[in-house]
Amino acid sequence: MSEFTHAFDWEGTSADPNDEQFGDVVERTDLDTVDEFDAVIVGEPYDGAVIGRRGASEGPSALREQLAAIKTHHFDAGPIRSVGDLGDVANLEDAEWVEEAQSLAHTAASAIHDESTFPVFLGGDNSLTYANAVHLLTEESSLGVINFDAHLDVREIRDSPTSGTPYRQLFDSELGDGLDVYACVGARHFETSADYAAFVREEGGEIVTAEEVGEDSVSAIDTALESMRDVDTIYVSVDLDVLDAAFAPGVSAPTPGGITTRELFRMLRLVASDSRVAGFEVVECAPSLDENELTAKAGARAIAHFLSTLGGGE
Repeated sequence: MSEFTHAFDWEGTSADPNDEQFGDVVERTDLDTVDEFDAVIVGEPYDGAVIGRRGASEGPSALREQLAAIKTHHFDAGPIRSVGDLGDVANLEDAEWVEEAQSLAHTAASAIHDESTFPVFLGGDNSLTYANAVHLLTEESSLGVINFDAHLDVREIRDSPTSGTPYRQLFDSELGDGLDVYACVGARHFETSADYAAFVREEGGEIVTAEEVGEDSVSAIDTALESMRDVDTIYVSVDLDVLDAAFAPGVSAPTPGGITTRELFRMLRLVASDSRVAGFEVVECAPSLDENELTAKAGARAIAHFLSTLGGGE
């Protein structure tokens, strides 16, 4: 059985032939042809591990729909053209427990990483971050994660993994030496317990608050990247609740005091320019909770900005 299923038809929405959009250039692909693209999209329609409001299982389709209508041209980088779509990880929505969903996602992510292509995962909830990144933990190389998030997501696992446990799972993984470095960018005051903040500090991690991003977004991302100075590989995650609730109401836990879309886009372009980045995801987009598609539009543009620097532009 295929690890991926296609359910989205890419096509542009503009009647103007000069308006090249992602819908005009993204091509369906499979594992045999992924090496023909600079990056490949893969959807993960699952929200069985959410702490809070559910709805993120519909995120991949909403992000694709919004991305299809975005023009491919970036003023500095030029047009983006080399993007494939592997479809959605098969059977995720039927998973009866979180460990099963993580196993399915891990199998799919491992197959993608083994093809030496660049994956862009569309969530889905944050629990699958563990599955998306764990294959990058090896004895031969060190791994760092830059997580744009209102929360640290290093909760202890109780009965089962949740959307709040993925980085604790990566730290505790028996693959390689576990996660080497973790940096959270956009963390909100009063959203994480003192114990979990202490855990990140004890592990040598970096916490860059939303206030620090607001003061100077370039300096904020430089701080995160500096914490990655000794790692070989970097994985980048965007939980859309890092954005202020005014910019992203359609998430599991929207709160005030977050960063702006412009700050996020600028930081993503700076991160994507690092040659060590080996994977990217946008998670926790819940269309049924959204207002005027603001969250899906922000997530889709985050993908576009990241790809513009990654190598998709000319």
